[in-house]
Order: sequence, then C-alpha cells, then structure tokens
Amino acid sequence: MEHCNTENPAESEAPVTDLAFGKPFVWPDGLEVTVLEAKVFTDWDEYEEPDPKNTEFRVRVKVNNKSARAVDLDELSVSVDGATNGGTAALTVFSKGSAPLEGRLAKGVSAVKTSDNSLEKRYGKDIVVTVQRTTADDVLAFPEFTGTIK
Repeated sequence: MEHCNTENPAESEAPVTDLAFGKPFVWPDGLEVTVLEAKVFTDWDEYEEPDPKNTEFRVRVKVNNKSARAVDLDELSVSVDGATNGGTAALTVFSKGSAPLEGRLAKGVSAVKTSDNSLEKRYGKDIVVTVQRTTADDVLAFPEFTGTIK
C-alpha cells in the first residue's frame, strides 16, 4: 500500500491516555509515572487550617526511572480538574509530608512525590489528574489518570 503512512507518530502527537489511579504510563524513553492516590489532607501544622468551602487533598505520584539516563523531575508537572461538573484545583503546598516534583532521579531509581491541591466542594471528589512532561527537545504525551479523592 504505497499511500499508507507507516511511520510512527511523533512523541508530541502521541495520544493522551486515560488511566485509573494505580495504573502506570510509560513514555518512550522508559520513564514511568503512576498516580497512586488522592487523599483528603488532614495533617495540618499550627499555621494551616482547612477551608470549609474546599476539598484540600494530596495526590501521590510514583515516578520510576527505567530510562537510560537521569531525569530532571522539573520536566514534570501535575494539574487536577474536577471530573463531574468542571472545576480546576488550585495548586498549594501543605507543610507536613510534602515531597514536590523537583531535583533529579537517577536511572533505575523510583520515588513517590506529592502534589497538594484545593478544589471547591461544589465540584465533587471525582478528579482527573494530568501529568505533564516537557523536555528540552519536545512536549511529550500528557497522560490523564482518573479517580476519587478518598
């Protein structure tokens, strides 16, 4: 078939993948990411307090570097949207237990990082977590993970 395109799509054209919490996504270079869970945050320090109009929660993200090189975790970012009737979570940082996506991850090493968020209660607890990855060379696929804030 001479008119069929047999080339693989560019990495930036790769489809967005919808995955349940706990299911991994692997980029072509071997970097694997899994959204483990989203839990209501309750471990406030003395200077923090919950907002009664919002659901404040922590997303735990596992990054497993199966690539051939160290990876700069600054290439990754997390965004959260309501999955029921809209809404975008505001990024925040809770003092206790925070492990932001930063620094480098050596090849063969995995780590669990956190993303702290606040979503208006009117948007419910079903969410879509998008893990974005942008390298110096390209913008890679942005997998989406769906689940519920527990």
